[in-house]
Amino acid sequence: MKELKQNIFQPKLISSLKGYSGAQFVKDLTAGVIVAIIALPLSIALALASGVTPEQGLYTAIVAGFVISAFGGSRVQIAGPTAAFATIVAGIVAENGFSGLVLATLMAGIMLILMGVFKLGSLIKFIPFTITTGFTTGIAVTLIIGQLKDFLGLTFVNSPIETVEKLEEVAHTIGTFNFEAFLIGIISLAVLIIFPKFIKKIPPSIFAIVISAVLVKVFDMNVNTIGSLYTISSALPTPSLPEMSFDTVKAVIPDAVTIAVLAGVESLLSCVVADGMTGSRHNSNTELIAQGMGNIASALFGGIPATGAIARTAANIKNGGKTPVAGMIHAVVLLLVLVVLMPYAALIPMPTIAAILFVVAYNMSEWREFVAIVKRSPKSDVLVLIVTFALTVVFDLVVAIAVGLVLATVLFMKKMSDVTDAYGWKEFDEHTDSENIRFKKVPENTMVFEITGPVFFGASGKIADVIKHGKKDILIIRMRSVPAIDATGLHSFESLIKVCKKSGKTLILSHVNEQPLNTLKKAGLLEEIGEENICANIDEALLHAAEVNFC
Repeated sequence: MKELKQNIFQPKLISSLKGYSGAQFVKDLTAGVIVAIIALPLSIALALASGVTPEQGLYTAIVAGFVISAFGGSRVQIAGPTAAFATIVAGIVAENGFSGLVLATLMAGIMLILMGVFKLGSLIKFIPFTITTGFTTGIAVTLIIGQLKDFLGLTFVNSPIETVEKLEEVAHTIGTFNFEAFLIGIISLAVLIIFPKFIKKIPPSIFAIVISAVLVKVFDMNVNTIGSLYTISSALPTPSLPEMSFDTVKAVIPDAVTIAVLAGVESLLSCVVADGMTGSRHNSNTELIAQGMGNIASALFGGIPATGAIARTAANIKNGGKTPVAGMIHAVVLLLVLVVLMPYAALIPMPTIAAILFVVAYNMSEWREFVAIVKRSPKSDVLVLIVTFALTVVFDLVVAIAVGLVLATVLFMKKMSDVTDAYGWKEFDEHTDSENIRFKKVPENTMVFEITGPVFFGASGKIADVIKHGKKDILIIRMRSVPAIDATGLHSFESLIKVCKKSGKTLILSHVNEQPLNTLKKAGLLEEIGEENICANIDEALLHAAEVNFC
């Protein structure tokens, strides 16, 4: 029992602290501070987009971010509010109020814990690399588009949530272009690109923030800062329970399921991306349990749903974070900013935040992998990649993953059906080909068909070819290359058996593998065929056919 619990729940914090050094703490501290600076405006903006107050976004990043880092299955995962949840959360709040959102988040947290306990985290391996790459590149593009407003210093008339709406708003308000904001953004971007070539130990983000903040302050530039855009309460989050009733619980069950599924998928995808960047390996079931704990804590302290944030996780990795301590520091720094340091954080120019996120988006975009798939992979994989990418940008994560998985599954079944084949052996002239040891002599009145590949619903029509062309009285089906049969394939075999019985034919099966054999046996078809007609190999089947023909 003890081993089972360890396999299910193994927080990476425990193993990370073994041999933990002061040098690594400095790296985690630096990464945690930088990620907190990045998370601050994002948490506020995502809270507003979700229909809740600015500080509730910070509550989410602080509480859920700390809990998920402390108990999670990834060394570098940074959790908090994400763009994927904004539309969903806004809809829940509009329909059921904030108390309904809290209840739905609590229920989703419980579902996530159960998903981890029942080891559903391993299902992430069934998401193809093309979908992961398309999704990651799509998120990078949405991140860049989302920062155009601040980088260009635009004044939006509306408050768009969807990426396409943001692009439209950029086009409509391009006349409000602010050259001073753009200049600060360009300077920040230059610092982020150039400084790492000369100074490698200190993250360039710190230089960009300090230099840009000083320029804006000293020259009194007309540039938006965090403080000029947002008014945030410095009050600490306090725990409270939502009002519960049977009707409310029943009403928010669909919302809870949506939150749980989205949080689980996005977090595990973020872990996969992080693994690719660090070469490490996450514990998916532990991560699901931690996500559940984090969402429960967030809801209790007035926050909104949280999940692993790919952009912030990538920023953590790029700035030296290698253990969960960085994520915990990120939450503590946000708490300090909320309570003590808000005036100083308010000085950070928004174009600098946009420049930092541009670099993060570039680093996480996996554009090289994207291009490589387009150049080298089959057209079906390229189609899945592009569709997933486009849907991530145009719609959201849920639509992109759902459609991408369905498309990948359909294309995979098409490939499998193309691989599956059923063909009859060709007769040879024994005078000219008798010396060729590759050929076997088939008894008179006997037809041999060979089936290759899985016999499933996508390829069951190949069995109809056997029925159509099986003209002789004895029919041998060689099945050494059939790894599996599904229900539809089983039904096709049942039809074949009925046709053989009706026409007086003898059906012999050769070299039936374990799964098809067990499937036929469980369905009672072995009795219909006759166990004497099940042969271990083709030679035995040909001898048996000769005996049947003689009789």
